[in-house]
Amino acid sequence: MGKKIIASNRKARHDYFIEDTYEAGLVLTGTEIKSIRQGRVNLKESYGRIENGEAFIYSMNISPYEHGNIHNVDPMRVRKLLLNRSEIRKIDSSLQQQGLTMVPLSLYLNEKGMAKLEIGIARGKKLYDKRQDIAKRDADRNINRILKSRNR
Repeated sequence: MGKKIIASNRKARHDYFIEDTYEAGLVLTGTEIKSIRQGRVNLKESYGRIENGEAFIYSMNISPYEHGNIHNVDPMRVRKLLLNRSEIRKIDSSLQQQGLTMVPLSLYLNEKGMAKLEIGIARGKKLYDKRQDIAKRDADRNINRILKSRNR
């Protein structure tokens, strides 16, 4: 069955070199998980932080559930990530390095229907790195186009 991807942060892979990835659970309310299942999530501009030995995700927008009630919560609230203590220590030590940050890469539902967040430890790209990636992608497209036309 696999996982069903709800939202992905494509801009993160464009703006950062992803050095390591982790899978984390999320502490959510009932109306938030219903909204996630409808695909009403935005991961852009969100980031993670380690505070007091716990991992949190900031600026992740989960739109309020339309059929919700008074139990709807703030869409931009800080959400706790569920990780092992050893993973939190490892992430915290890598975030202490200069230029590293924690960014969400994708939000998905696993086989059991649980919402999971793939987070990455990332280093920011410079402008010339982005240009090199774009040039490489264009060259690969041209090569594929030429090979496809030769096979016909």
